[in-house]
Amino acid sequence: MEKQYKKLNIFYIPAVVLMILFVAYPLFNAFYLSFFNWNGYSQTKEFFGLKNYISMFQDKNFRKALINTLIYGFGCTALQQVIGLALAMFLNGKFKGRSIVRTVIYMPAMVSGLVMGYIMYFFFQSKGGVINDILLSLGLNSVNWLGNAHNAVAVIVFINTWQFVGVSMVIYLAGIQGVSQSYIEAAKIDGANSWQLFSKVILPNLLPALSSSVTYNLIGGLKLYDVIIALTDGGPAKKSNSFATYIANRYFDAERAGYAAAVGVFSFIMIMVISTIVNAYFRKKERDLEG
Repeated sequence: MEKQYKKLNIFYIPAVVLMILFVAYPLFNAFYLSFFNWNGYSQTKEFFGLKNYISMFQDKNFRKALINTLIYGFGCTALQQVIGLALAMFLNGKFKGRSIVRTVIYMPAMVSGLVMGYIMYFFFQSKGGVINDILLSLGLNSVNWLGNAHNAVAVIVFINTWQFVGVSMVIYLAGIQGVSQSYIEAAKIDGANSWQLFSKVILPNLLPALSSSVTYNLIGGLKLYDVIIALTDGGPAKKSNSFATYIANRYFDAERAGYAAAVGVFSFIMIMVISTIVNAYFRKKERDLEG
């Protein structure tokens, strides 16, 4: 038995090597570079100490990227849970064509975020965009969807929510179908109405699904990049940047690799802390439910 376990442990080696090469080393290197003033390609680096971190918190564009990142993360996640759960409840019923509806809702998640962003750009662009053409045909004024900072952030939240709401739907659908029918039948015998059946029986049993869906969507929203690049490239005036797009901007456009590394380290720590807190919260709720 011991020899068998040793043989099985050999299969962990490729995963460990990949983790070191693509996670541990880049993270360590980013932390190292964050203490230097470097343009990203020069052979020489100037030791900067904590200056990159100090200037980071004094940078209004960094603060705007922080706010936007939290909006993308928590805003998209909240909408995806509400809409995804509603769709899962609807599609759990038996009706003709429900498999096609499920496929159509999930289909955007299979498209690259960059491709989705470019497609949606032709819907939301100011001149010649599909949405504005419809508004004008109805006698309404066109809207500067992507040229206004608040509108641009709202559009990005909408598109990311729509693209990945199908993932939440599938997770919740699996959770709903995993609820024991005996619980549902017992609640109906006790006279529970539809809302009581949902809130007292189905929803508490969806905690594992809720935990998975929230964690997946939250991390995806907090590191949102490709849709923003395709739609606004962080504009107007860097006011729709997330941390991911702001890092790319500082590294490649401003040639401030050390500063970009500092933002990257902060972003990693923030996402790790938030995801740890969220996971701990859901684990506690699951233990309370079991107890």
